[in-house]
Amino acid sequence: MKQPLQVNFRDIPPSEFIEANIREKAAKLDEFYDHIMACKVMVEAPHTHHHKGVLYHVRIDLTVPNGEIVINRAPKDHHAHEDVYVAIRDAFNAARRKLQDFSRKQRGDIKHHETPPHGVVTELVPYEDFGRILTSDGRDIYFHRNSLVDGDFDGLEEGDKVRFSEVAGDEGPQASTVHLIGKHNIVG
Repeated sequence: MKQPLQVNFRDIPPSEFIEANIREKAAKLDEFYDHIMACKVMVEAPHTHHHKGVLYHVRIDLTVPNGEIVINRAPKDHHAHEDVYVAIRDAFNAARRKLQDFSRKQRGDIKHHETPPHGVVTELVPYEDFGRILTSDGRDIYFHRNSLVDGDFDGLEEGDKVRFSEVAGDEGPQASTVHLIGKHNIVG
């Protein structure tokens, strides 16, 4: 970290043991992602009126290049947070996950879900148990009656929209699984 770690306590007395635990976890976070510019941690016990015990609240503010990451672990009756060390652990675990997501975005490693191939049924030959699909890019794909998933081949009509998985067949591309697209499904 470029700036020293700041640890603050609110509504609880400062503790060198708690602070040492926070410093250890912050150091591990800094090893995991070495571009952290600043880290501020607030530990508080705002709900002192509970009958069963104090629920600790941990907030972590991380300053990173081009942004800030805030972890705000409010107890919300999470009774494991009656132990301050559990509350701190959970907050730093959440910080690590957020740093992983942030790091992936910085590197451009975001998952892009491709739209499955889709098209329109252009031909049905029920007595030979097959049909053909015209894909959105203009290709003609063969499919067998058994390729239709959760559907009734005999109830299929020309013009029905489908999505499918494509495989290489003996005589060219064919659909291995064909799903009928309902009227309200959106295909990108």
